[in-house]
Amino acid sequence: MTTKSEAEPTRRDFLLVATTAVGAIGAAAALVPLIAQMNPDASTVAAGVPIEVDLAPIAVGQIIKVFWRGNPYFISHRTQKEIDEARSVNVESLPDPQSDQDRVQKPQWLVCSGVCTHLGCIPLAHEGNYGGFFCPCHGSQYDTSGRIRQGPAPANLPVPPYKFLSDTKIQIG
Repeated sequence: MTTKSEAEPTRRDFLLVATTAVGAIGAAAALVPLIAQMNPDASTVAAGVPIEVDLAPIAVGQIIKVFWRGNPYFISHRTQKEIDEARSVNVESLPDPQSDQDRVQKPQWLVCSGVCTHLGCIPLAHEGNYGGFFCPCHGSQYDTSGRIRQGPAPANLPVPPYKFLSDTKIQIG
């Protein structure tokens, strides 16, 4: 009787190694999309990126709306009258006391959130008793510095982190 040596590979050994290799490659290929789907959406990643806004085309007295992180923000090129009105207010009389100087980096430019602090509506610009922003949903009125003056809103329109890159360009975020 003849016996086979254990050191010699057999066809069965080859098939076992080949099948294991193909199975491992298939399992890895199946895991790639499962792991990739756990990454944040591209729009979410892009939302955190700071935006640059060119201020040159904004006329004096004009307010524009830009979007950063999916939220609206107002950029107001205030007139001298609006600046004077905002600075003449007795800060202690405000529901959320904050001076105009604390809310702006340059007097002629106001950058603030475009979301009402009451229930998240979007206020209308150049409306209301104070010439700033008016939320028609519940009657909140903000002045030309974005400070709450009247209505149910509990706080001023928040000022986002921003900086001037030049005299005519800002970066929000």
